[in-house]
Amino acid sequence: MFQTYEDALDWIHGRLRLGIKPGLKRMEWMMERLGNPEKKLKAVHIGGTNGKGSTVTFLRSILETAGYSVGTFTSPYIEYFNERISVNGNPVTDEELVELANKIKPLSDELDKTDLGGPTEFEVITAMSFIYFADVRPVDFAIYEVGLGGRFDSTNILKPLLSVITNVGLDHISILGDTYTEIAFEKAGIIKEGIPVLTATQNSEALAVIREQAADKNARLLELGKEIVVSGHTKTAKGEKFTMSTPYGQFSGLEVSMIGAHQTQNAALAVTAMNYLIEESIVKAGEGEIRKGLKDAFWPGRLEMVSENPVVILDGAHNTEGIESLINELHSRFVDRNIHIVFAALKDKPLGSMISSLEAVADRMSFVSFDFPRAASAEELASLGKKSNSKPAGDWRQFLHKEINNMEEGWILVITGSLYFISEARRHLLGNIL
Repeated sequence: MFQTYEDALDWIHGRLRLGIKPGLKRMEWMMERLGNPEKKLKAVHIGGTNGKGSTVTFLRSILETAGYSVGTFTSPYIEYFNERISVNGNPVTDEELVELANKIKPLSDELDKTDLGGPTEFEVITAMSFIYFADVRPVDFAIYEVGLGGRFDSTNILKPLLSVITNVGLDHISILGDTYTEIAFEKAGIIKEGIPVLTATQNSEALAVIREQAADKNARLLELGKEIVVSGHTKTAKGEKFTMSTPYGQFSGLEVSMIGAHQTQNAALAVTAMNYLIEESIVKAGEGEIRKGLKDAFWPGRLEMVSENPVVILDGAHNTEGIESLINELHSRFVDRNIHIVFAALKDKPLGSMISSLEAVADRMSFVSFDFPRAASAEELASLGKKSNSKPAGDWRQFLHKEINNMEEGWILVITGSLYFISEARRHLLGNIL
């Protein structure tokens, strides 16, 4: 049995990253022995390539504003591990995490001896969340973010009230496949028989797969651009403003406090999800609560301006589509500024295309590395750069400290490339520099 938080966390992190055998059998095995806590939950299941965390945050904030307790299961964490399992934005305590680990450890030991093999790190954390939201801190609703793909993701043993697929992009191609069709098939694996599904997917190949899977499972599909329409988008000082219509009515002048045109799509999915829950008499809420919940929602590390003077922006873009959204925003918001981009990323990302896209908008680009098993070195990244103003830098902490303290007027600093790096950089900047 674990006595300390550190011991419990070391054990969790020591589990395999990916299972020897893909599938849900290990989760089903554990849940059966725990009394199936996941079946007690009123859950919304959110998958997709980008925008999952923001969509979770918008829906959580709306539900909370309407007076409900909401559990959220998200990944990766931004500041510390416990955030992954939270109730109303409050992470599980260290003591609670130790208790949860002690409940899963005996099952894990048993599973290790079976043909199924022991649970992965993500399966362990998912199992812990089910116990927490069902039995330890029972919640009115639980919102689950898919970890990877969907079909074989450990969260997919849920039978949710509603499923959401934010979008489909080319990410994790070594695991999910290297075409939109293959990846969409994995993402659409969260669609359940008779359970409605919402999507903001725009790629036609991916959309065809989602439509087919929804039809096969008699799941009503609501699409952005068809049943869900976003219009009248304008930028505000610290966010976005837009109008939207759904089968449940129209909302004009909705505001979000997160920067990025793409956040209007994530917000529209959350508002439609809430309207569905209202329509089905699952929740009660008025338009004022929806508006306030949307505007109050905040998710760190997504085009987050951590400093206004000098301007320092953190963005967790870590794939081609995420980089495109970042670039669009830099073009529209900071057209009159010089842009210095600090880039760190994992080796298994499409580094060449990401760097090429960023170089097109950067007046200066610096490459750094960070302490993570799959992180690319600064030299590897720099070798993919094509411009003379793209160079490797040394220790990222010292480098950021020097750059921020010596930034000239008219420049902005943008730190991007990896959510894992953003997590470290944010903690360091807010704790030591800004």
